[in-house]
Amino acid sequence: AACLEITQPRAFTRHQRGVIMGVFMVYQNYQNLLDYSERDALTGLLNRKTFEDQFLRHAGSAPASCDDGDEPRQWLAVIDIDHFKAINDRFGHLYGDEVLILVANVLRSQFKSQDRIFRFGGEEFVVLLRAITLAQTRRALERLRMAIESHSFPQVGRVTVSIGFVASQLGSPVESLGRADQALYHAKENGRNQVCFYDDLVRSGVLQPKIAHDEVELF
Repeated sequence: AACLEITQPRAFTRHQRGVIMGVFMVYQNYQNLLDYSERDALTGLLNRKTFEDQFLRHAGSAPASCDDGDEPRQWLAVIDIDHFKAINDRFGHLYGDEVLILVANVLRSQFKSQDRIFRFGGEEFVVLLRAITLAQTRRALERLRMAIESHSFPQVGRVTVSIGFVASQLGSPVESLGRADQALYHAKENGRNQVCFYDDLVRSGVLQPKIAHDEVELF
């Protein structure tokens, strides 16, 4: 949102008002074009093309330590709607689109204005959370999971999500997404409707850490 105030000692003439409105319309059209290129058409969330730029704005602004503690860090969470294909197959794509829109609305209601929410396509969403602790991140993502589980979706009824998350400043956008995806896949393969933290899974031996070497990831 923006506010533009133009003042002068005397009343504006009709010509001056016309010029001001013309400049305003040019700016409005330009802003609409930017929004169109950066937003997902269905949900209105940021789209995947904007992710890397937003990620780099978040990264590096907090300590890189990933041990449990109360030091604020940046976080990346990947959220995937459980059994979404079955929703489309059973109820049709119109209801599937409605589920996506409603999930996007719940996402907006659960996160702060400084956080960034993306639709990556299909049933997958990504959230960048700014400068909060690990404990706060767990609580925020659990609140999201429970809010979606308890939400009433017309015709469809109950919908759940699986979530994987990671400290986002510990690697490149691709590396961080890869780690969060690993945590997400573990959640999907072990019951769904749960939140998994990548580092917890590595410490417990459930996952093997990815070792990045230049542009190649070794498993």
